[in-house]
Amino acid sequence: MILRNWTARDWIFPLVVLAGAALLAPLPAVAGSYWMALIVNILMYSVLATAWALFSGPTHYVSLATAAFFGLGAYTMAFLGEKLPLPLVYPAAALIGAVVATVVGLSTLRLSGVYFVIFTFGLAELVRQLVTWAEAKFGGTVGRFVFIDVNQQGIFWMLLGLLVLVLLAGYAIQRSRLGWALRAIGEDETVARHSGVNTTISKVAVFVVSATFMTVVGAIMAPRWTYIDPSIAFNPIISFQVLIMALLGGAARLYGPILGVVPLAILFEILQANFPNSFSILLGLTFLVIVYFVPNGVVGLIDQGRDKLARAVRRRPHPAE
Repeated sequence: MILRNWTARDWIFPLVVLAGAALLAPLPAVAGSYWMALIVNILMYSVLATAWALFSGPTHYVSLATAAFFGLGAYTMAFLGEKLPLPLVYPAAALIGAVVATVVGLSTLRLSGVYFVIFTFGLAELVRQLVTWAEAKFGGTVGRFVFIDVNQQGIFWMLLGLLVLVLLAGYAIQRSRLGWALRAIGEDETVARHSGVNTTISKVAVFVVSATFMTVVGAIMAPRWTYIDPSIAFNPIISFQVLIMALLGGAARLYGPILGVVPLAILFEILQANFPNSFSILLGLTFLVIVYFVPNGVVGLIDQGRDKLARAVRRRPHPAE
């Protein structure tokens, strides 16, 4: 029904996304191992940041639960990767992420502001502690090996495909009644509720979509590490990095988070290689600089430049005058 109402112009973004993916697909054939590792990292954060922006961008709900869902996906692969055929593990991870997100969303999305931020951060820590306890109690150790026959090229192609899916899903949501409802919630949730918007269902629906993509990313990335434990899979730094990247690029546009991922992924790679003991401090400083100097992200700067150019053109006297 949504596609039936689309015009030729509406298809430009999906076609650009598919064309970009087609151009990137042959990269494993020409890139070396170091560059492939960096590109995989960029793709991972591109999917996570875009998925984060699907929910947090229009609603202005700042979520720090990224690490919780990412870790759930990684542990799903660790537990099921050797027991089920690999094509079944990813849907299983998606289902687990969707179920947990539904329960969490129905329980907590009545919160807002700083309370929601604190809860989502606490959720990630709670899940990490529960997994740590379960590993020690029932497994006799904390951590496990992930022996799955997936190489870096396979991870690259899966992440690239997932990036295409999250961009197309976000585009479809934006152009639907659900997207309008989310924007109304972001403007004023009380007014949206009085206007007939079912705010709870709208928020939970997109929160589940966002969390499902994050969980699948964790499942895809798990074989890359070979060994995982709760401190790796549920690392809170992941949540903060995704937040910073999305804010730098600008969560107001679907493509905005990717504009923040590329420079920051390269910067964080350099900082971790050269200043491993000071990385957390430098991460915090980066966050402060972005919030202070680029509060609306790169997309906001582009919009400001476009507005200034438009005003300058309007002020320019007509040649006949």
